Amino acid sequence: MNLAVKDIRHNLGRFALTALGIGLLLMIVMGMGGIYRGIIEDATLLPDRIGADFWIIQRDTRGPFAELSRVTPNLVHRALAVPGVRRAREFVYHTIQRERGGKPLRVAVLGLSWPIDKGEWIPLTAGRPLGQNHFEMIADQTLGFQLGELISLGKDTYTVVGLTKSMISSGGDGIGFFTVADAQSIQFDTAGEAIRLERAAREARGEHSEFVTKQPSLLEQAVRPAQELPAIARPQISAVLVSVATGVDSRCVADIIAGWGDVSVYTKEGQRDLLLKGSVEKIRRQIGLFRVLLTLIAAIIMALILYTMTLDKIHSIALLKLIGAPNTVILGLIMQQGLLLGLLGFGIAFAVGQRVFPMFPRRVILAETDLFQLGMIVLVISVASSFLGIWKAMNVSPNEALS
Repeated sequence: MNLAVKDIRHNLGRFALTALGIGLLLMIVMGMGGIYRGIIEDATLLPDRIGADFWIIQRDTRGPFAELSRVTPNLVHRALAVPGVRRAREFVYHTIQRERGGKPLRVAVLGLSWPIDKGEWIPLTAGRPLGQNHFEMIADQTLGFQLGELISLGKDTYTVVGLTKSMISSGGDGIGFFTVADAQSIQFDTAGEAIRLERAAREARGEHSEFVTKQPSLLEQAVRPAQELPAIARPQISAVLVSVATGVDSRCVADIIAGWGDVSVYTKEGQRDLLLKGSVEKIRRQIGLFRVLLTLIAAIIMALILYTMTLDKIHSIALLKLIGAPNTVILGLIMQQGLLLGLLGFGIAFAVGQRVFPMFPRRVILAETDLFQLGMIVLVISVASSFLGIWKAMNVSPNEALS
């Protein structure tokens, strides 16, 4: 006869509630680890998947994901002229916030270099990659868009031609994929009245210019849209993505480009490190600290629960000692209950978490290594927590059974 099972059956309701409470606490510990893993995955998602050997960004900046980066579009042609470069792509990245259905909608806008990059590398769950240079987009499912839906951004309307999953920015916003031209159109969209006032200001400045006095026809150019003026350069992009040819040392190519005075160069690994040690560093450390604290709290609570359960069995333990039961029987009673409590708690945490975690606003990724690590921690906690109850049981006098 197993005394631990017998005692659990006798106090089944209390034991079940205790296991449920520990399970919910372990679920929070598990969730913190999953959020920590999700933050890392979201932060490094684009550098890992976009398929570039290194990034060319604005001089002395840390790239488009960490801060504002602006480079000229002709940098693509300069990069292609470097020996060993197989492909160079324009890259535009920024975040917008709009209102949809009375609720705020944040979209991380990513511009793809059409027609070199149509988004074939994006893992689609429905639809297709971009098929034309304008007015199409691929959206992450968290944005709530439907395939074929028309979305108005700025002065243009875009059709959702593809849906993807788990394409999240480091800030937790769903990514919308456009061509570079459309991404810039969204980024530099200006209200009609602001455009009219800007043209009027140009015309007013032109009337007092010596060049207009000599060439009055120049004043007619002042009222044209800014993008149509020949002296106005194309809008700047966020970065240039470079892929090197097979067999070429990417570091040698990066060193050549890094010698240019107007840009900085980061490899894919360097960009990942900047993200992990920059914009998401503090939240990573904070989540990690909470995880450690919750694990310690879980250990203390389990120790107190087992100690309390031992106190409730003081008379029974004294009676066992009185009739000559060996200490191993009493030790097994407490240790088995502690292990069973930890095992049930871990199982409840995993089962409930599988249903609850998908509802979280940030991704919760339960990696097998993290689950194994937490399982080992729960095992250690269960054994260590039992010692408090065992210590109390060993100090019980057989005479207490007669009191």
